[in-house]
Amino acid sequence: MAEISRRLFWTGFVLAGLGAVLFSAKAIVAKLLYLHGVDALDVIGFRMLLAFPFFAVIAWFQARRARQGLIARLGWRDSLRICLLGFIGYYLSSFLDFLGLQYISAGLERLILFLAPTFVLLISAWFLKKPISSRQWLAMALAYGGVALVFWDDLSVAGEHVILGSACVLGAAFSYAMYLIGSGELIERVTATRLTAYAMTVSTVVTMAHFFTVKGWAGLDQAFPVYWLSFIHATLNTVLPTFMIMWSVARIGAPLTAQLGLLGPVSILFLAWAFLGEPITTLQVLGTVLVAAAALVLGRRSGAAKKGPAAQASA
Repeated sequence: MAEISRRLFWTGFVLAGLGAVLFSAKAIVAKLLYLHGVDALDVIGFRMLLAFPFFAVIAWFQARRARQGLIARLGWRDSLRICLLGFIGYYLSSFLDFLGLQYISAGLERLILFLAPTFVLLISAWFLKKPISSRQWLAMALAYGGVALVFWDDLSVAGEHVILGSACVLGAAFSYAMYLIGSGELIERVTATRLTAYAMTVSTVVTMAHFFTVKGWAGLDQAFPVYWLSFIHATLNTVLPTFMIMWSVARIGAPLTAQLGLLGPVSILFLAWAFLGEPITTLQVLGTVLVAAAALVLGRRSGAAKKGPAAQASA
């Protein structure tokens, strides 16, 4: 029995760490795609188009189970909420993220996305009247201080476009925070697998409507490397880590899974250096350490054993 528990723990541990690295690596693939003359709409369009079959199959099985009475049918309110969550969490957030990546480094993008949990705290305090503890204020100070250091480093190298790119990714982090808040109650009734499959399906419909409205069928006429990189983006950086994170939560819980998400911003420094030639500067390392410390402080809440959606900044 102990051997099985140990195996489950380490399986979840590896899934969480690898899932965080694969999620973060989407910024690297997006940057490589931009080298072939595509824009943010192309990146998200091809990503969702190629990932859609995987999520559609899962959504179909979930809907079939509901028709058979094995799981509860969705009411119109829950269906409407899933549509809204799919729009803000997987379409709007992703589009703003890839738009920002055209102007800022992959390392800064990942750190800004890690501000999403702090937005959850601030929004909850403002609208839901949930008090913010001194530990949480400390975490937010560390997180914003770390992002400010890397922002300043990028600004000195890339110029004023960093402001525009950072604003876009900040909007992506805020949108994802709204998704996390909105999915908190819903996920208890719908389950993470069902919610993710349905929300991603909605997001694909919205994304493709945007893509074909702007670009038409001619938008599909791209070079082979665009399709190959987009396939990697859709599978290794979207579908696989999405379910790896969910499986990890089931095995080791959301708090530890979220803490292992710290491997994301750390790994992106070295991945960006290896694949994109982005330098690793002292300010980047210091900023990453501060953001990682902030996430650790947030993760060490009393009673954090509660399971729920891991607050990974995926988008």
